[in-house]
Amino acid sequence: MSALSIKQILDSFKKQRVAVIGDIMLDKYIFGHVSRISPEYPVPVVEVTHEDHRLGGAANVALNTLSLGAETILIGVTGADADREILADLCQNLHLSVDFLVPDASRPTTSKTRILSQSHHITRVDYESKKDVDQDIENAVLERFQHIADNIDAVILEDYNKGLLTESIVQNVIRIAEKNNTPVLVDPKLKGFFSYQNCSVFKPNLSEMASSLGIVLHNNDREIEDACMLLQEKLNARAVVVTRSEKGMTIYNGKFTHIPATSLEVSDVSGAGDTVISVLALGSAAGLDIETSAAIANLAAGSVCQEVGAVPVKPDKLLRACQEYLR
Repeated sequence: MSALSIKQILDSFKKQRVAVIGDIMLDKYIFGHVSRISPEYPVPVVEVTHEDHRLGGAANVALNTLSLGAETILIGVTGADADREILADLCQNLHLSVDFLVPDASRPTTSKTRILSQSHHITRVDYESKKDVDQDIENAVLERFQHIADNIDAVILEDYNKGLLTESIVQNVIRIAEKNNTPVLVDPKLKGFFSYQNCSVFKPNLSEMASSLGIVLHNNDREIEDACMLLQEKLNARAVVVTRSEKGMTIYNGKFTHIPATSLEVSDVSGAGDTVISVLALGSAAGLDIETSAAIANLAAGSVCQEVGAVPVKPDKLLRACQEYLR
């Protein structure tokens, strides 16, 4: 792949319009340093130096597609609370519309507070509800999707098992997208794992695939291939892409392609899966074959793992990585 063709591919991402539907989170970071143990209980005392708020979950997926130049519509549910306001401000500052975020006063805005010292995680505090949204919220979400369904190039379903992607929402989104010949790409979690019948691309990680199928996987190619075939048979997905940590990823779309992990230095794997599904979706929207999309996604994930916390992929950094590693 020439440097020119790589640039043309990444430029083609800017012409796409992508909908991201899923569990939206607010990531809070408290940074500091540990210099002593608490006299009240044997735990470290973190002396805070600064705090940061970032978009997480499906919102981080949307940031990745937005960062690569695609028009991005984020659809999801928040609470009707102060964290929703923080999240909405972050979205607006990043030019991400909040018009498709449905408020639900019965649940908190999902938030995760991470406390770090010298880039090491000390602990995490979560506020969330895992119950399924009710029918009124389902209807509101589907109404928002139908409003833009005729004018999008790909749909990402981003599931963190926080209650948004009910079986009804999943089946209706896939049905509507199929009618428009729009690819649907899925980043699943264990609950509802087999709800995504007839999706275009299904992207579990190794442990999710093993747990859902009720088998033990030792991360060797033969076992992964057998599991991919079994999974594809259950889902009727056009392609299965399994992320395998230090072994890279495996694609099954009637044939197998194994992509080794990048040799880029890893600081934090947070958000790597978000980046992978984002690039796969942009590749599908742009008409790339799944092997090319996955190769680029693999490098994109490697580049974000060099940073602390979940951050979107940087286009210039991705371009340099592709020019160096994709020959």
